[in-house]
Amino acid sequence: MKDTIVALLDAALSELKQQEVIPSGLSPAYKVDPTKDKTHGDYATNLAMMLAKPAGKPPREVAQRLIDALPESSAVSKVEIAGPGFINFFAATDAAAQVVRQVLEAGDSFGRSMLGQGQKVQVEFVSANPTGPLHVGHGRGAAVGDCLCRLLEATGYDVTREFYYNDAGAQITNLALSVQARAKGLGPDDESWPQDGYRGGYIVDVAKAYLAGETVHADDRHVTAQADPEDLDAIRDFAVAYLRREQDLDLRAFGVAFDVYFLESSLYTDGKVEATAQRLTDNGHTYEKDGALWLRTTDFGDDKDRVMRKKEGGYTYFLPDVAYHLDKWQRGFTTVINEQGADHHSTVTRVRAGLQALNVDIPQGWPDYVLHQMVLVTRSGVEVKLSKRAGSYVTLRDLIDEVGRDATRFFLAARRADSQLTFDIDLARSQSNDNPVYYVQYAHARVCSVLRKAESEGLDFNNELALANLGLLEADQEKALLNRLARYPEVVSHAAASREPQQIAQYLQDLAADFHSCYNACKVMVDDAALRNARLALGLATRQVLRNGLDLIGVSAPEEM
Repeated sequence: MKDTIVALLDAALSELKQQEVIPSGLSPAYKVDPTKDKTHGDYATNLAMMLAKPAGKPPREVAQRLIDALPESSAVSKVEIAGPGFINFFAATDAAAQVVRQVLEAGDSFGRSMLGQGQKVQVEFVSANPTGPLHVGHGRGAAVGDCLCRLLEATGYDVTREFYYNDAGAQITNLALSVQARAKGLGPDDESWPQDGYRGGYIVDVAKAYLAGETVHADDRHVTAQADPEDLDAIRDFAVAYLRREQDLDLRAFGVAFDVYFLESSLYTDGKVEATAQRLTDNGHTYEKDGALWLRTTDFGDDKDRVMRKKEGGYTYFLPDVAYHLDKWQRGFTTVINEQGADHHSTVTRVRAGLQALNVDIPQGWPDYVLHQMVLVTRSGVEVKLSKRAGSYVTLRDLIDEVGRDATRFFLAARRADSQLTFDIDLARSQSNDNPVYYVQYAHARVCSVLRKAESEGLDFNNELALANLGLLEADQEKALLNRLARYPEVVSHAAASREPQQIAQYLQDLAADFHSCYNACKVMVDDAALRNARLALGLATRQVLRNGLDLIGVSAPEEM
């Protein structure tokens, strides 16, 4: 319906240009939005107010000129001027009802498009250090990142999901030392315990598996424990593989999989870190100071220059990050989206600056970032901080075990990534309308229940009769539901373009609310076969769109609850 109104307004705009009411070269970026109050129609536009100044006329007069120039359309029943010059459009009932036909014909593909035209996009998300179980912050990144990938695929992009393992550096050394200490029978209270050692109970599990000589399969490789508590290199390799496997199992339980696992260590073994450092030096963007090697990132918008190589030797995290992103570019990903925690905010500018200093035609502002804020987990109104498994934080597996995958995914994806999130375990477990995932899933199950009832009473759905009588869907609640269904493709496109998966979760809650309202107001199992089948068709269309939307956020659509 929105596309129809835009086409009508564009035609009226062209007519006013021909009449020389407005300049011929004017191309206003006007809006057509759903109205909040249905007494004001279904859609409204601000076009007249945008044209008032160039036309030299009051907005309401311009609005009338636009209405007079609108082509006739059976899709619109009424157009009126409101307020300072808004133009409100009322959709014709029969035209609005045709969305039911569109949904039923398109099925699972309703709302999907080829806007991306097959363009390659790489989305990097989670990218947790393999030093322990995934925490709830990683879970939020997994939910947002995976939903974003699903949205991009639904709008015609060729998406590659990538996980970057920081398997090099001080944190991996601390991991190896911690496992070694446990393998020798030491605990965190012992004087010889590593200063920055990991204290979670999972370290005990890794040490036991190592001493037992287990073989661990992680991604495309396997590592067999040497069972020697003195061999720190062997402990390091085994511990990283063990925890990579554990993280992968948690992600699979969460319904998340990756196409590529990229190891930070490979950037060193392949010489890419050294090559990147040399290129930056050759380009004249580095200098020595206090025994360290610095990069002039301030030349490219950073607030201060950054150390590349520390005075005691060894590169900072900054340099492999630049080398890694250069590798992404060289793999042909002109669009890259990094979904990371808000603590990576300072990384954005410095990585972009480092890439510009390489002088390899990478555009400014590349790559793109979606940063998520922290998650606060509560039970009975009190923050939950500790996990038996991790010892110092709530893990993703804790949430999945507590409330299930569906609720965990929905709750973590239902808010803007840049807003802080409180995960209420009690609410997520409740079977009430206050629980958004339960509310949405119940709407789907309710439609299925209606269809089962019709079948049990021998009133099977007649598709031909239903489609011939969609014009009977005239109740206000039916119109509201029809208009909500019609907006779904636009919501999908907008959510993908703005990289905001929470728009899908919000839409589903609104759709469920419209359906429940319609269900309570408009009896389906009426004697009039034409009306009954039209309402069954409306239910089928609603079920389909609920299922399509839930799939975009990786949540199931149960038929019974």
